[in-house]
Amino acid sequence: MNKAFLILEDGSVFEGESIGATGKSIGEVVFTTGMTGYIETLTDPSYFGQIVTQTFPLIGNYGVMNEDFESKKSWVRGYIVRELCEKPSNFRCEGSLGDFLKKQNIVGITGIDTRALTKKIREHGVMNGMLVSGTEAELKSAVEQCKKDNFSEIKNYKIENAVKSVQDGNGDITQSSVTGNTKKVVLFDFGAKKNIQRELEKRGCNVTVVPCDTTAEEVIKLSPDGIMLSNGPGDPAENVKIIEEIRKICEYGKIPVFGICLGHQMLALARGAKTSKLKYGHRGGNHPCKDAETGRVYITSQNHGYAVENTSLPPYAKMSFFNVNDGTVEGIEYTDIPAFSVQFHPEACGGPHDTNFLFDKFLKMMEAENAIK
Repeated sequence: MNKAFLILEDGSVFEGESIGATGKSIGEVVFTTGMTGYIETLTDPSYFGQIVTQTFPLIGNYGVMNEDFESKKSWVRGYIVRELCEKPSNFRCEGSLGDFLKKQNIVGITGIDTRALTKKIREHGVMNGMLVSGTEAELKSAVEQCKKDNFSEIKNYKIENAVKSVQDGNGDITQSSVTGNTKKVVLFDFGAKKNIQRELEKRGCNVTVVPCDTTAEEVIKLSPDGIMLSNGPGDPAENVKIIEEIRKICEYGKIPVFGICLGHQMLALARGAKTSKLKYGHRGGNHPCKDAETGRVYITSQNHGYAVENTSLPPYAKMSFFNVNDGTVEGIEYTDIPAFSVQFHPEACGGPHDTNFLFDKFLKMMEAENAIK
């Protein structure tokens, strides 16, 4: 097995063994606390441009199942684990995680102190890094070159055009085949996880998936009962044109809107709120969020590096959920239009499923709006 290095922009070097592809890859180093769901993590478009660290020590023990993919491929820039399980055991297993990484051409590393790396990110904040694997001579050469140019290649890396880059359907409009007395939902694909569509279809919705650059006029012409704004990667404020189209949909004000993660953030921006980058983000399946009205706490799955600023919410936007750990906005209800959004993932495949009821809430909102018509 080849050796591999993780080189951080501050000059730190972690030495381990190579898993996946050989070569080098630069990205934003983040960590996720999920104990399960590594396949969903690797195929979640929201991780575009990032080198993902799993804080749970053993990863890959149940192998890889294509049915659990959240998109057509992996979007991560690299993968870091403490220990990779090379002999998975699961009746659904279709291959090992190591083979998956190779097929997906992902550079990865195992055998490093992921706890020390996570502590460094928590203290310093998210930082860029380079994963490099190969011969010992190649690794030493890579480190020397980084030192020579003062790590500028790593420091200068920036995630850009993220939403455009992860379009899963090549810009096509696709439609589900649910029949009968169904609700018609338009799902904006900003890097949508497949399980959002699955949850809607479970509830009898006929889902039309439209690309990120679809206009408000085009969506309204489809006469949907509801509009879903999906998750996705990158800085929400970068998507100026998309936010403008969401603003037009809100001005129309007759179609219920449900936003998740990036969709939540861009809906807030369209309504006049602001977003900012978190020090190291929220990623994993154990984040506590409190319902601001009932006081009940739910355990949620999250994956985001930006958040809506609490103090920027306009008068017609009410914070419905907040993060118990740091008080950040986790949900917004809009009082002037039929719309709401959450920062966490109620569709989380791999769990937890505490907030799955929000899809039922969306259906009731569509039914109520139809009753008014």
